[in-house]
Amino acid sequence: MKQFILMNENFCRPKSITSERMVSVEQKAADKCVHEYMSKWIRKVSSFFLIMILIGSIPSVRVCAGFEIPRICQVQVDSGAFYPVKTLDYGYDHNTYFSLRDIAMILRDTDKRFSLDVAKSAVSLNPGGTYFPVGTENVLWEDRENPDVSLRRNECNVNGQTVFYYTLIMKLPSGYYDCFMMAADLAMILDVDMAAPAAGSLQFNIQEPFHISPDAMEQAGYFYGVNSVLAGDATTGEIYYQYQSDTPYSIASTTKLMTCLLAMEAISAGQIFPEEQVTISDAAQRLSASDDGVIPMEAGEQITVQDLLVGALLPSSNECALCLAERIAGSEEAFVQRMNQKAQELGLSQAVFYNSHGLPCYTEDQIPSKIQNHMSAEDMFRLVSYLLKVYPRITDITSMENATLSYHDIEVRNSNPLLYNMPEVTGLKTGTTNNAGACLVTSLAADNGTEEHDLVVIVLGAEDGIERGRVSGLLARYALQTFRTGGEETEEGASVQAPLHLPTHAEAAVDRILRTAKKAHATEQ
Repeated sequence: MKQFILMNENFCRPKSITSERMVSVEQKAADKCVHEYMSKWIRKVSSFFLIMILIGSIPSVRVCAGFEIPRICQVQVDSGAFYPVKTLDYGYDHNTYFSLRDIAMILRDTDKRFSLDVAKSAVSLNPGGTYFPVGTENVLWEDRENPDVSLRRNECNVNGQTVFYYTLIMKLPSGYYDCFMMAADLAMILDVDMAAPAAGSLQFNIQEPFHISPDAMEQAGYFYGVNSVLAGDATTGEIYYQYQSDTPYSIASTTKLMTCLLAMEAISAGQIFPEEQVTISDAAQRLSASDDGVIPMEAGEQITVQDLLVGALLPSSNECALCLAERIAGSEEAFVQRMNQKAQELGLSQAVFYNSHGLPCYTEDQIPSKIQNHMSAEDMFRLVSYLLKVYPRITDITSMENATLSYHDIEVRNSNPLLYNMPEVTGLKTGTTNNAGACLVTSLAADNGTEEHDLVVIVLGAEDGIERGRVSGLLARYALQTFRTGGEETEEGASVQAPLHLPTHAEAAVDRILRTAKKAHATEQ
């Protein structure tokens, strides 16, 4: 069994917080050439049309099909000829998935070609490879009946790496299997720009890289399906984009980031130790045996602090969070007081905690109220920025795809969907309840050749896990795009904004200088 990373005595040693800085945005040069101007104008137009395609991933309020609708889309490369591509609208009109075989044939002789092998439950796709046609490509549907196929999170092999995408795999009447994927997912895999020049058509601009414009997405209504989002640089405090980020919403199990922060502070203070055995309480056993239980626990048995941290962060174990709270503060009630006190210290003005794990709970009133922990996306950004700066080794846990607990050798798997598809992702936490919706806090390691930064994407209140992963993935690509290009120009209503005020340590400047100098020295050699 794969062993998880053991924490040593330095794991929770506080790390200095870097000082705030602004990203300078150079003034537009007055003599910008016509070619550059037209290139950016075309990119903006393409981004707008791309958003219209992405809107298809949001369920329509007008048409609910309840099954897959076979259709045809006309697809072209650059300004070439149009070719028919089979599509399936899953569940809703315009919630469109495209035939990979048809697109592979169209891109076969371009720089964005890819090989493709589709089996009953798996797909192998290799950008740059040669596609060998099977004779079913770019023709009309052989059977117009609604196919009996389900949307699944299928395993895909992309360039030798195992990733997961929501796709539709079906067997055609000819006997061959085909895979239907969202156009945006394929565009990200191939790193190619696309646009919709007209209804029922799609254009791949193979000379342009994949490009995201959250402003255009917002104007097109893409974020109507979520409560709030935020993308920014946790190292500097800069916010790249935010939508309804100052409004508090239920946060479900992303609560556990605060729980683990307090646990790491306790380890740093010598109050608890990673290898320390914690006795499981009756309350933890009851929670474990409930419908919200994740890891089977027996009262009176012992489990290490290390296991509790891994269990809380990877599979989102509610009972592990409760055990940590009881060990650190003596009771969950006392621990919750510490959570709210820490929130005030960090300036989380919209944050209120009622428990250590994020599940709904009822008050003791005559007519009980059902309440949940809540905070704004802006507050969550503050919390995560602090956590990553003071205890960056938390990503030693959150970047693992799976681990084995020493407690009964239980195997656990990371619930973060982006961790498996993007190499830059280092964490951090998922969360889901009926009221909170599907939430995801994502951290990414970014490197500009001189410094390493932690980027953060926060999505609160998505309709389901599919939308949570899709919105988070697009904003993660946007965060990396913005970091690498220096912010380019600011769109109306968003883009790079002033950094949030974050608590700082005196050693921050020295630490930043040392890291920068070390990186520069390595680059020179």
